[in-house]
Amino acid sequence: MALIALFSETNKSSLVLYSFIIYVLISLLRYSVNPLKSVPGPFFARFTRLWELHAVRRGGFEKTHIALHEQHGPIVRLAPNRYSISDAKEADQIYRHGSKFIKADFYHAFGNPNPVDADTFSERDNERHAFKRRKIASLYSMSTLVSYEQFVDRCNTFLCEKMCDFADTGTAFEVPAWMQFYAFDVIGEISVGRSFGFMEKGYDFNGILQAIHTSMTYGSRVGLLPEFHPFFAWMARTTKQPIPFDTVQDFIDGSVEIRKQGGFPTDREDFLTKLLSLRKSEKINNLDVATSLGANIAAGSDTTAISLSTVIYHMARNPAKAEKLRQEICEHEEMKTISDPVTFKEAQDMPYLQAVIKEALRIHPVTGQILSRLVPSGGATICGRYFPEGTEVGTSPWLTHFDEDIFGANTHSFIPERWLEDKDRASVMNQHLLAFGAGARTCLGKNISMLEMTKVIPQLYRKFDFELVKVDEDWKLDMVWFVKQSFKSRVNRI
Repeated sequence: MALIALFSETNKSSLVLYSFIIYVLISLLRYSVNPLKSVPGPFFARFTRLWELHAVRRGGFEKTHIALHEQHGPIVRLAPNRYSISDAKEADQIYRHGSKFIKADFYHAFGNPNPVDADTFSERDNERHAFKRRKIASLYSMSTLVSYEQFVDRCNTFLCEKMCDFADTGTAFEVPAWMQFYAFDVIGEISVGRSFGFMEKGYDFNGILQAIHTSMTYGSRVGLLPEFHPFFAWMARTTKQPIPFDTVQDFIDGSVEIRKQGGFPTDREDFLTKLLSLRKSEKINNLDVATSLGANIAAGSDTTAISLSTVIYHMARNPAKAEKLRQEICEHEEMKTISDPVTFKEAQDMPYLQAVIKEALRIHPVTGQILSRLVPSGGATICGRYFPEGTEVGTSPWLTHFDEDIFGANTHSFIPERWLEDKDRASVMNQHLLAFGAGARTCLGKNISMLEMTKVIPQLYRKFDFELVKVDEDWKLDMVWFVKQSFKSRVNRI
């Protein structure tokens, strides 16, 4: 018994110490035989993935990432087998259509621990992804989504009414929060035929926004240690801990059940109606219905909210740009070439509006980490360096979108005119705009987001002027995969 007690007390600390020593030795051994060991980067990133995890948790990683490349050059080590590429043209081979690079394990943490149940975002295999995407791609085509304009208009009207309330009372409001309320209500109308009610309530009354925020935080961090994802998921189920995304899934399941029972009588075909039609014809299964709706709600709203907030922030800091947009709106009103509300088709013929949207997508990319991929069989040469098969590589929109060789001078300034000055350059810029991903992995919800932004921005700027509460201070940013902003504004009627 004495020996057992001695082992249990004394050797516990020894076991931890020996385990740490073994971990260090293995890390040193791996580094010593790594053919890429000369690639520069943070010292501890040579040996452990914990450096990047710490950098992400600390905050401001999107800017830390840029600084690393300014210090070390076009290739930077983020972890023992994970490398960031800042040269946009060299990174083309990673993301272009037909690329054999597959998504890295990082994305596993954003989906179901069982790879069989992966959605189109977390699915890593290119062929399986293409198969899953083909089944529902028609639902996301712009020709299909334009039929939803009336639902976007309904939410636009409600948002404008709220802006009138803020203007009449002189209330300063948190712009990103209200843009998220708006975007969620629109995606609810389009996806399941009912608004979430966030604009009406004015706060996250059902916890869905916090649930998605927590899920994205989890994915952005556990994705750096993806082998732990199945264990964490198992622990949560075993200990009956609440899983954040279950809040969203409960809403989806409830909406599907109500629809199956004939609820929400409507003369329209929303996204859920079309999904259930495909399900009835056995072109998709129940899992496809759930994952498609989940992807719409989880990703579509944040992307739109962040981009709309970017427009309002930078236009408020650049009043001449806001006035230029209003002039374009007024000119079209005088020519009677736009309606009230503006239709999506009409907005396509408003070049400055389109430039404002693209510049907002460029200057504040939605995602703040690298879009990581695995080097395929045979390896790949990037920036003159050979990367063996299985190496994790990628670039970030925060690197690409500030590349002056692509986007011209003054990339840290909000200049919509850059999209209008040279058609050839604009074509190149469009090819390297990673706001919605790239290649075959471009976000399915891109058209939903573009529909919302294209319609709501002219409605806001034909009626209101936005004024930042703290003009001399930059907004605050919080990176949890999505790079979210925080700032307040007042609004005045025009």
